Amino acid sequence: MEVYVQCPIEICKQRDPKGLYHKAETGQIYHFTGVSAPYEPPLTPELIIPTHQLGVEECVERIFSSFLSTITKL
Repeated sequence: MEVYVQCPIEICKQRDPKGLYHKAETGQIYHFTGVSAPYEPPLTPELIIPTHQLGVEECVERIFSSFLSTITKL
């Protein structure tokens, strides 16, 4: 099962506790996905989790529910 954990880059930068985006933007880190290297979102994920719109509990609940639904079909 492919899960796309979706979040705009602006929000990723705000949530970055290690300052990696800043380091990538100032040239301290090379080939950083979304900054100096391309980012390619999945083409056909089974589940999309918009973390910029949902809280942690809701994200976990959606993933868990989808996973349970998938394994019960097997």
